[in-house]
Amino acid sequence: MEYFGIVFRMIGGLGLFLYGMKVMSDGIQQAAGDRMQRVINFITRNRFMAVLTGMVITAIVQSSSAVSVMVVSFVNAGLLTLSQSIGVTMGANIGTTTTAWLVSLIGFKINISTFALPAVGIGFILRAIKWKHQHLGEAVLGFGLLFLGLEFLTRSLPRIDAGSLSFISAVSGLGFLSVLIGVGVGTAVTALMNSSSASTAIVITLAFGGLINFDMSAAMILGANIGTTINAPLAAIGGTTAAKQAALVHVLFNVIGVIIALIFFRPFVTLVDYLTPGPREGAGITTHLAMFHTAFNMSMTILFLPFLKQFATLVSFLVKETAPEPSKSYTFEYPSSLHNAPELAIVQAEKEIRDMAGLASSMYGKISAALSSLHDAPDKESQVDTLVAELHERETRADEMREELTRFLITCTRQQLNQRSQRRVSQLLRIIADLEELSDECYSVSFLLERSVKKNLLFKHKEMEALTPYMGQIEASLGFVREHLGNPLTEDQIRYAGELEARIDKSRNKLRKLGRKRIEAGENVKTELLFIDLVRRLEKLGDYCFDISKALTAQGAK
Repeated sequence: MEYFGIVFRMIGGLGLFLYGMKVMSDGIQQAAGDRMQRVINFITRNRFMAVLTGMVITAIVQSSSAVSVMVVSFVNAGLLTLSQSIGVTMGANIGTTTTAWLVSLIGFKINISTFALPAVGIGFILRAIKWKHQHLGEAVLGFGLLFLGLEFLTRSLPRIDAGSLSFISAVSGLGFLSVLIGVGVGTAVTALMNSSSASTAIVITLAFGGLINFDMSAAMILGANIGTTINAPLAAIGGTTAAKQAALVHVLFNVIGVIIALIFFRPFVTLVDYLTPGPREGAGITTHLAMFHTAFNMSMTILFLPFLKQFATLVSFLVKETAPEPSKSYTFEYPSSLHNAPELAIVQAEKEIRDMAGLASSMYGKISAALSSLHDAPDKESQVDTLVAELHERETRADEMREELTRFLITCTRQQLNQRSQRRVSQLLRIIADLEELSDECYSVSFLLERSVKKNLLFKHKEMEALTPYMGQIEASLGFVREHLGNPLTEDQIRYAGELEARIDKSRNKLRKLGRKRIEAGENVKTELLFIDLVRRLEKLGDYCFDISKALTAQGAK
């Protein structure tokens, strides 16, 4: 019965440790998720800044798995290039070593309960009260639970009878074979626990208790670097080729790094002994293991960083770009990050919304081209029939995109989103609705052109010359929306969007007056009324663009 008690105490301590890590990571992501996305997109301009970005964000979030999923999501959404993702992945491996240092320097050197329990209490209070930094309280609560779980885990280990665990000692004394076994165990445990930080902390705890020696502990830490790569491929399922390439980067970088470390295992250990003062026994083994973890990840980053482009070429060769299969109906695959990090899932929805804006823009391009060429076209009826058919197909797809993306964003609102993300989802729903209305209006314009041809109510060259600048203004408004979709507008950009809308309204009024004057001058009434109706419908396109610009303005509001 004593052994059952030991096992249950260990499981309880481990469970509390893992739960604390999850609560802390989720709290930090909730508190700074969308800002983190902008930071990544802004900082990753060169390989060194990409590494620094990955390192800092992983150190904050305390989860390289979360960052790897974030990177795959951003690559899938087109916010990061493959080369940038490699740098962030390298930095994430360095950033994840902070957990080992926290555990080794704090977990075994001071009485954990002196600050763990107060952190739990303070975090709970901050989480319970209604204020804008509620998720920060969740992070503090998780921090306290994490170290409380570590204390329970540590206390349970000395009760274990060393004789009853002689098989561990036997496995630890097999030389290099022990190292290989350690890598395998570390890989399996990390894959099952879904956290290299947690498995590394447990390895350090076991080593501190004297259950495994330094070589096997170090090998298990190497295995943890392989086990943590399982999340990236899962996040890339159903994603773009670039997302799959980014996932493969994480796997290859860690696996190749571990192979190199195994080849030079003894020199690595010697380096760690040189860098870390004190013996590798007792409390000293914890800092030696933390240094081993850091030295390994930093060495691999330094080794691979000069060959980043070559590495990207290799990954692109292994996972080749494939032409997407044509689909009759639109479907949106829900990202794997939806439940663990809903803010990241929203990024992928934004990518689809940009595609939807591109679809609406292409519909307007078809209308603009038809208006320019229809008067002199040899077979006008065939041209407008083709135009109506093409726009019908695209308008149907826009309807499907609105339905799917709206359903997905509503699902996101059921997750734990911070206030900024909740506002962001609301604005995205507005933008989706405006884009779908815009596509409907383009489709309606195609029917006007069809009626113009079928009833022989063709616009004259003078009317088309008057329309050309007006259509250019609407095209500029559409281009402005596409360029800035997904980013809050600055004051200058807001002012420019308002000026575009004012120009479109002014041109509409002039063209309507022109149509009425031609009616008074005796021109064909039906043709001029059709012209005025066309002007009105085109102006509505500008209205939808301005509504989207206002939604982008609201996204940037505090």
